Amino acid sequence: MTYADVIVDITAKALDRPFQYLVPEDLEPEVEEGTIVEAPFGNGNRKITGYVMSLSHTAQIDPEKIKPILGVVTSSSDEEKRLTALAVWIRDRYGSTMASAMRTVLPARKKTAARQKKIVVLAVGEETAHRELDIMRRKHQSARVRLMEALVEEKKLPYEICAEKLHITSAVVTALVRKGLVTVERTRVYRNPALPEGFSRREAVLNEEQCRAVDMVCGTWDEGPCGRFLLYGVTGSGKTEVYIELIARAVAMGRQAIVLIPEIALTYQTMMRFYHRFGGRVSVIHSKMSAGEKQDQFDRARQGDLDVMIGPRSALFTPFPNLGIIVIDEEHEESYRSEQSPRYHATEVAFQRAKLEGACVVLGSATPSLEAYYAVQTGEITQIRLMKRAMDAQLPEVRIIDMRDELPAGNGSVISQELQSRMRETLGRGEQIMLFLNRRGYAGFISCTSCGNVIKCPHCDVSLTLHKGGRLLCHYCGYETVMPVRCPECESPFLRTFQTGTEQVEQEVSLLFPDARIVRMDRDTVAGKDGQLKVLAPFASHEADIMIGTQMIVKGHDFPDVTLVGILMADLSLNIPNYRAAERTFQLLTQAAGRAGRAQRAGAVLIQTFQPSHYAVQCASRQDYDSFYRQEISYREMAGYPPCGSLVAVHMSCADQEHLLLAAGYVKQFLEKILGKAPVQILGPVSEPIAKIADVWRQVIYLKGGSSALLRAARNRLERYIELNDGFSTVEITFDSTI
Repeated sequence: MTYADVIVDITAKALDRPFQYLVPEDLEPEVEEGTIVEAPFGNGNRKITGYVMSLSHTAQIDPEKIKPILGVVTSSSDEEKRLTALAVWIRDRYGSTMASAMRTVLPARKKTAARQKKIVVLAVGEETAHRELDIMRRKHQSARVRLMEALVEEKKLPYEICAEKLHITSAVVTALVRKGLVTVERTRVYRNPALPEGFSRREAVLNEEQCRAVDMVCGTWDEGPCGRFLLYGVTGSGKTEVYIELIARAVAMGRQAIVLIPEIALTYQTMMRFYHRFGGRVSVIHSKMSAGEKQDQFDRARQGDLDVMIGPRSALFTPFPNLGIIVIDEEHEESYRSEQSPRYHATEVAFQRAKLEGACVVLGSATPSLEAYYAVQTGEITQIRLMKRAMDAQLPEVRIIDMRDELPAGNGSVISQELQSRMRETLGRGEQIMLFLNRRGYAGFISCTSCGNVIKCPHCDVSLTLHKGGRLLCHYCGYETVMPVRCPECESPFLRTFQTGTEQVEQEVSLLFPDARIVRMDRDTVAGKDGQLKVLAPFASHEADIMIGTQMIVKGHDFPDVTLVGILMADLSLNIPNYRAAERTFQLLTQAAGRAGRAQRAGAVLIQTFQPSHYAVQCASRQDYDSFYRQEISYREMAGYPPCGSLVAVHMSCADQEHLLLAAGYVKQFLEKILGKAPVQILGPVSEPIAKIADVWRQVIYLKGGSSALLRAARNRLERYIELNDGFSTVEITFDSTI
């Protein structure tokens, strides 16, 4: 007998476990891991949908009590079955409910109304039409006359033309349909994202290094795309052209492609390269698209109308019928880690989807994540290097500016004297400048110099940020108030802003260079559907001389006239409370430096820092990834952090602080009991870096050490313990194994 472990499609946590069912003999050929089935559930044997997790020949309970599967949901396509199997894997790997995993993997299930185009068509011959027209004229039916005269001329007319140009009402059309004179045809219209118009189809010319990279990947494709690769190339080495050529070869084999790009780097320039090669058979999804637009793009993919889908991590679940290659550009980016349940990592999920689909995965980065490079060292991923910039462009000259010398020299500005001088020279030559600041807003925080009180959001444990117009904003819950005249704690009038934001830098630059044309790019200025384009377009067309922005300006942009990049407060990210601080700093600085000198003009990069000797800053200035990796991996090995060790976070939140602390204590006690003498450290519970958001308190416990399998087993037992205890009903608990 064959038995199936089935997860039922019910969101209740208590039911989020496998239930064993008998697979009838006639259904055995159709039931496999990931199949969607119908089965009886509960005392009333009501019919429910379920997802097959695994198959076996061993009954877990008395075989007489095991109910049979009723049938297979035949409407499920092959790609939907594979995506269901992927959801099963996500639920097991990351500890979410099956329902949330399914919502992540099959977002197209959120149905939106299909948009239809109506065409009014003449249903009779010209002779009959003219005879009817004469009758209508005698009866002075002017609206019917206008429509029939137009149809005699054109035979078909879009419904909106009839309404807007001929001023015909639906009642008139309905009357003519009843008389058999016209018919109304309906066709599905897809809501496409805004596509560039008039693009020409062309192929890129690859250099020798790029050709070798393509051949290395395709050399394994005798029977079909397969394998895992890391395309490690310096900034400006032409990784995108390699992706496009690999995708073109997969498409020629009848396969489809997914290209993941961090949302922050989803630029007009990147999309244009793919449109030039693949035309209308490429599409894009992103967070600012409507639900209907996203739905239509997934439908187009499912029906075979697309070859390439580009987008952030959600594009990974595009329902292609014959997926051949997944590209993850800038694979080191933090945005590939989901912060909502299930807390998955797109790279890990891409590997699993490729395994299910028989596809190839290509990771690309100038600054690979330690996990990816560690996998190269252990032989799990094949490395391909691009060491030269495309078109023989040279890497920029990089200088480190020690900001500790500026104040004694009489410069209190956030812009060093040397950077000011270089900016003056660059503007004099008619070239462009980018100033990168890893901050947002007008100032970091407001503090009282008398009592030290920092003005915080009353609903979140974070400081408020000062914006123009004297507005204080919370960037977490949206709380807004006016800048106080006196300290709320001690009534002192001595309030001071600390740290620097993009708006303040813009003001300083305007004072230093009053004739320069400046644009600012941060989350505030790019709000709205086409916000990025509105900022980038004037800079790309050289209508602006200086771009000031946060990290979004260093991702994926290619401006040939930018010859100077200034990195302000480069070491700010070194001081965040996270073991990845040095890695993130190195990546940001290297990516920012890569924006300069991308054409034939020489580029220069000035890194301003208060920690000039830190290895992340030094290695970034030389674009020396190997030296950085050696130093950073030795630290990870010594401390037992990923990728050299396992780490799982148990996040807990509750509106009642006392209840949360009590629940966190019970969670720790249970973990200590089940782990016993296992080589696992239980750290915490402690407050999250932001202890309260929107009046909800937050705690975290870390499990560090041991194998990932051991930590997953402990997580599964903890989940069961939480489900069986009502005391946790008001506590939200999620797990994160991607930290």
